[in-house]
Amino acid sequence: MESSLEDLIIAGVSVVGLISLCCRLVAFLRWLYKMFLRPPKDILRYGSWAIITGSTDGIGKALAFELASKGFNLVYVSRNPAKLESTAAEIHAKFGPAITVRNVVIDFNKTGPEEIMSIMGDAVRGLDVGLLVNNVGIAYSCPTFFHEINKELLDAVRRINVEAAVWVTRAVLPLMRKKKKGAIVNMGSGSSVVIPSMPLFAIYASSKAFMATFSRSIGAEYRDEGIDIQCQAPMFISTKMTNLETGLLVSTPETYARVSMRWIGHASDSVCNPELGHSLQSYLIKCLPDALVSWGFLQYFIRMRHDTLRRKKMMEEYRML
Repeated sequence: MESSLEDLIIAGVSVVGLISLCCRLVAFLRWLYKMFLRPPKDILRYGSWAIITGSTDGIGKALAFELASKGFNLVYVSRNPAKLESTAAEIHAKFGPAITVRNVVIDFNKTGPEEIMSIMGDAVRGLDVGLLVNNVGIAYSCPTFFHEINKELLDAVRRINVEAAVWVTRAVLPLMRKKKKGAIVNMGSGSSVVIPSMPLFAIYASSKAFMATFSRSIGAEYRDEGIDIQCQAPMFISTKMTNLETGLLVSTPETYARVSMRWIGHASDSVCNPELGHSLQSYLIKCLPDALVSWGFLQYFIRMRHDTLRRKKMMEEYRML
């Protein structure tokens, strides 16, 4: 009797183990398919115009060049008129008159919701808008403890990282609903969907967590209307905002923009990490205990904070000489 019970327990554990192994194998095969074999969607079918916020630097600028190479006309949205003109000139120099660029000047930190919607509504009126990329964002210039964050920085992160996407989407969504098709990409961050906590960047990471939940939620609301909504959540990328150097774990904006094109429109991947190196980083991080990962990032950002403050102090002392 005891032997039969033991055999039954062993058999049950074996079945559970087999099922768990099969689930992991299926998940791995799905990852391989999405990363290497799944064909990209014809995103031009959504419409001939793409809107990109934060389009004059980093990921936004790289995405603009990729979209132009695929035949999209572009609505550039940024706060800096000179940079908008310069980037538009670069687009025209590379792709010629076949690509039309419209520049829209909005400082999301100083512009209210009604004005944002009015400016965007005027800018896209009459256009066949197929794609919206909510890319604009800011981060801290230095890792900062929560109690040290001043109201100006907190308000800026809220307005630029959260509210800008909300109000631009509100302005563009009616056009997509009217024609029953469109795609929206909200730029999130691995800091909110991969890393269990982001010490010394609490408000930034929280704003990016909003982008992930916002994308999942409105994606479910409008999927049946032909609108595919996705949050892309990259890990570390070398941009002016991050001040990181390109390396094994840090990709360039151009590399990221190129691979991100293959994921746009796949609404089943409501939150995704398109870049291969970033995806592998995410897997390894998730294999580690959350407490260990959080402790490691805390130590890393404390060292980064000390180095940044030391450099600032040295620069101030040099200017006083």
